[in-house]
Amino acid sequence: MRVNHTGEVCAQALYSAQALLARDPEIHRRFALAAREEEDHLAWTQQRLAELGSRTSYTNPFWYAGSFAIGLVASIGGDRRNLGFVVETERQVEEHLTEHMDRLPESDARSRAIVAAMRDDEARHGASARDAGAAELPGPIRALMRATAKLMTVIAYRV
Repeated sequence: MRVNHTGEVCAQALYSAQALLARDPEIHRRFALAAREEEDHLAWTQQRLAELGSRTSYTNPFWYAGSFAIGLVASIGGDRRNLGFVVETERQVEEHLTEHMDRLPESDARSRAIVAAMRDDEARHGASARDAGAAELPGPIRALMRATAKLMTVIAYRV
């Protein structure tokens, strides 16, 4: 759950940065709405961590700053690329959450409900970005995103 919380910290930063530089007012509105929805995920995961007697990652400020910078860079290519970044991010997050669901015990209904709701929201964010005209990102960019996410996962889990 700590990794999921850190992912939501990253989502806050990404969407905030992407909204900041969105050129089209409708795209800006979509990013702002998604950021508000991600606040729910942040609260759910933080509350669940407390219920489990755990804590958030000490590295969250680092990941927030890095994700904000990545969101700014993603925005430089224009709204279509910016949306493409959302599509790929949410695809990877949805994949992670599905894998997490597969590992959660059936008896942990509370965590399963949180992860399932988050996964549904992330899928909707990706579909919304695709519907708004997202451009496909080049393979090397998608691979770099996956590697960065893996690094975040490993570090947030341990620290």
